[in-house]
Parts: sequence; structure tokens; C-alpha cells
Amino acid sequence: MNRGFYTIMAAQFFSSLADNALLFVAIDLLTSMKAPDSLTPLLKLSFVLFYVLFAAFLGAFADSLPKGRVMFIANMIKVVGCGMIFFDVHPLVANAVVGFGAAVYSPAKYGILTELLPAEKLVAANGWIEGLTVMSIILGTVMGGALVGPHGGAWLLSHVDMPFFDTPVDTPSEASLLVIVAVYAIAALFNLRIPDTGARYPHQETNPARLIVDFANCSATLWRDKLGQISLAVTTLFWGAGATLQFIVLKWAEHSLHMPLDKATALIGVVAIGVAVGAALAARMIPLKKSLTVIPLGILMGLVVASMVLVHSVWVAYPLLALIGLLSGFFVVPMNALLQHRGYVLMSAGHSIAVQNFNENLSILTMLAMYAIMITLKLNLNVIIVLFGLSLAGVMYLIQRRHAANQAEHDSLALIGEHKH
Repeated sequence: MNRGFYTIMAAQFFSSLADNALLFVAIDLLTSMKAPDSLTPLLKLSFVLFYVLFAAFLGAFADSLPKGRVMFIANMIKVVGCGMIFFDVHPLVANAVVGFGAAVYSPAKYGILTELLPAEKLVAANGWIEGLTVMSIILGTVMGGALVGPHGGAWLLSHVDMPFFDTPVDTPSEASLLVIVAVYAIAALFNLRIPDTGARYPHQETNPARLIVDFANCSATLWRDKLGQISLAVTTLFWGAGATLQFIVLKWAEHSLHMPLDKATALIGVVAIGVAVGAALAARMIPLKKSLTVIPLGILMGLVVASMVLVHSVWVAYPLLALIGLLSGFFVVPMNALLQHRGYVLMSAGHSIAVQNFNENLSILTMLAMYAIMITLKLNLNVIIVLFGLSLAGVMYLIQRRHAANQAEHDSLALIGEHKH
């Protein structure tokens, strides 16, 4: 790998680290404001909103400028979003601005790899990105937990609040935000060091109506494909469930395990470690042609999630959440690989990523909205967990039945090689 690749990795790591730490600081801000519990899942909802709204346009924007410059602009948008909180802007609005920056960042992050590296190194490069992303989730969770802890923010505030100099930083949460702004700034500095690959795309479509029509055609193509629809359905369900599970685990830790927010963040880290191990095992054990054999693990994962209501001990919670992470990592990685393959065969990598991002983030929006409604209705948390787990298992079972019906019409192994050049 060349030096430019490692610069991209550093920029991606720091940007993702700040994204993950910000979630917990924003939750702490809402708690200090005495906001209703139903607003907490809306933090993630506001973050992914622009992934969905601007899905048809983000790829074209990423190709209109050098990718390193697009990533720099995106990180500066994130800095602005964080900074808005210091001016009494509501955390949900500020978080939406940060999410807009993340949505701009995503296609440039993946697109630059194809410009910078030869085709034979792309699988390894994606492995680096996924590995670093998981590491940033784990470390960002730990960092967020430390910042919202009883000592973290207060210690920072005592060092930021200087005598004879009035700063806009007045609370421990704002002092924690200052650290996150600094991490985004570090990512932006690395963005400035990303080399210009020289790739230019002079014929970018600028007509919004045509961009939307083109995006709709790509989406329809992938959903009609016998293998594309199964892999897209699974990854769409997985990301929606994963985002919702994050908030369920935090609430479950508070209610069933009596853990404060700064300690509960460790449970999210345990799930992420499980995902990393499951992903690594799947990468070694499951070839592309056998990718659909892992669907039953999705059903099992839903049933294990439902069993969380039986757990009231931290020492049982850790292995249970690690198992949930392991199962999810093991079944989603082969599905993701199959989806990328079908997208590449049927259209282009960029269009495929745009369709995938749209569907997965729409799923996150939908499932978090449903969770927020259940919290607003004051449903018992154990009822929510059982409904969530059984719904996950049930939908995975329906996807498995759909795949079986597709197999009755066509030979799946033959389809994987269809249109291959």
C-alpha cells in the first residue's frame, strides 16, 4: 500500500472515532437537558437523515471534485455541526448537520480507493477500512464513555475554563464536545495531506430530476435481481437492527443491570468486538458462492436478542452481547460481499454503494422511529426487546423463504457468475 492510502486510513479513523464518541456526548447533553427518553433514538435518526434525502446526489458531488477535498469539506461540516451546540442550538439539529457531513464523506471515502489503488489491492484495502472502522467504534465508545463519566467532562472543564478569559465552554458536556471538535480537526488535517489522484469525471450529471431517475433505476435493478434482493434485504435489516439495538442495550443496561451511561458504553464495545471476530471468521470460512448459507444465523441472532430479558447479571450480559455481535458479524459480511459483487456486475460500484446506503439508512430511520414511538407510548422495555428480537428472527425467516422460492426458479450458483466479463 502507498503513503496516500495510509493517509486516507488515518483521516477515516479519526473522523469515525469522533462520530462514535459524539453519540454518547449528545445523549449526555439530552439527559442534562431533562429531554424525554423518546428523543434519544432520534439522535441517530437525525444523523442518518441526509444519507437518505441526498442519496441520489452525493455520488455525483463526490466525483465533481478531488476526493481528498470532498473529505476535507465534509469534516469541516462536522466541525460546524459540533460548534453549533456552543451557541445553544438543539443537539438534534447540530447532530443532523454532523450527519450531513458524514453523508458527504461516505462516497468519497470509498471512491478514492478505486482511484488510488490497483484492482488486486481493493479487497485488502476494504479489509483495512472495515477493520479500522470497527476499531474506531470500539475506541470511540470508550472515549465517549470516559467523556460522559462523572470525572471526564469535569476534569476537562477545569482545564478549559481559564481565569480572566470567558470561553463559550461552561459545562462538562461542552468541554467534552471541544475534544470531539479537536478530533474532527485532526481528521481534516489528514484530509489536506491526501494526494490528488488525478482522476477527473468531466461528465457529471447536474440535473436533479435525471439524477433521481437514474438512482431509482439502479435501485429497481438491484431489488429485481434474485441474489441482489436477498443480500440487500439482509444488509438493510442488519443496519437498521444494529442502530436500534445500540439504544436498546443502553436502556437495558440502565434498567436491568443498573449501569450508568459511562459504564453502559462498555457493552456497546463488547458487541463491536463480537462483530469484528464474527467478520474475521466469516472472511476465512465462507466463500462467495456459499454466502447465502449464513441466513439461519440471522434468525438465531433475533432469538438471542429476545433472550436479553432473562439476563440481570453483568457477567452474563457480556458473553451474551459478544455472541450477538459474533452472529451478526458472521452473517452480514458474506451478505455484504455478495451485494457488492451483484452491484458491480449489474451497474457500477459507485451506484451500488449509493443504493445500499439509501436502503440501509432508510431502514435505520424506520426502525429508530418505531422504537421512539414505543418509548413515547411507555411500553415496557422487556416487551420492546422481545418484540424487536422476534421481529428480527421473523423477517430473516421470510427472507430465507423468499430465497428458497428464488432457488426453485433459478440455480443460484449459475446466477453468481451471470454477466461476468
